[in-house]
Amino acid sequence: MTMLVCRFALALLASGVFLVAGCNNQDAELAAQRQKELETARTELEQAKTAAVAQETELAKLRKDNLELLRLRNEIRQLREENKQVSQQAQAAQAQVQQVQVQAQAQAQAAETKVQQAAQVLATQHQNLACINNLRHMQNAKEQWALAHGKDANAVPTMRDIAPYLKIADPKCPTGGTYMLNAVGAAATCTSPSHVLLR
Repeated sequence: MTMLVCRFALALLASGVFLVAGCNNQDAELAAQRQKELETARTELEQAKTAAVAQETELAKLRKDNLELLRLRNEIRQLREENKQVSQQAQAAQAQVQQVQVQAQAQAQAAETKVQQAAQVLATQHQNLACINNLRHMQNAKEQWALAHGKDANAVPTMRDIAPYLKIADPKCPTGGTYMLNAVGAAATCTSPSHVLLR
């Protein structure tokens, strides 16, 4: 009986040793598993940190790009406003230039008209003076003829009579008027208006 108890105790002890050994094995396996999970977690943590740094860097780059984009948009807006102002100023300047051109053209036309009118007046005056000069020569020739031939103021010579005393041969009115010698005591006349010899 004692032997049986001893054997039973030994068997119980052996199973306890096996049980303890089995528990130790399980603990070792659990510890190894936990160590492996811990290493995996550390690796994942490092990867997460690296990813976070990369994301932070990318986020900083995106912020910088966003600020640059905002700056460029602001510059574009300012350039558009400046372009609009320059365009408006150019349109105003062009309108002023056109107005000045119209005024200059009107002034040039008015000046040209005045020049033409002045030229006509001068031409008319020249014709008048030329005709009056002819009348003066004819009057002088009449008086010389009268003195040379003893004629009085009522004598009426012909163009043939005074031809030797004329300083110009065959005088003609520039405007086509007709000359009348009249009497020696009266002024020679022209049928053209304003061609009058004043005595």
